[in-house]
Amino acid sequence: MKHAGPDTLATLAPLLARIRALPGLVERTPGCFYRGSKAFLHFHEDPSGTHADVKLAASGFTRLRTHDVAEQDALMAALHGALEDARR
Repeated sequence: MKHAGPDTLATLAPLLARIRALPGLVERTPGCFYRGSKAFLHFHEDPSGTHADVKLAASGFTRLRTHDVAEQDALMAALHGALEDARR
């Protein structure tokens, strides 16, 4: 599965705008977000759709599908939960 290219990221523009509004994340390259000095979130594309790899636990990345609005909302809920846990 390859990292999302410019065309795929363009289709994710509304989702990316929502992610950019979250406190504590820095977008170092388009679609690649860091929390502090550590990679936190990036996107992939393949024939089955788009996916996000997000660091929800210390053990590694979790892959979440982001092909439609419901899946994107699920990603946002996971991000809010992970960021809230980090603030505690």
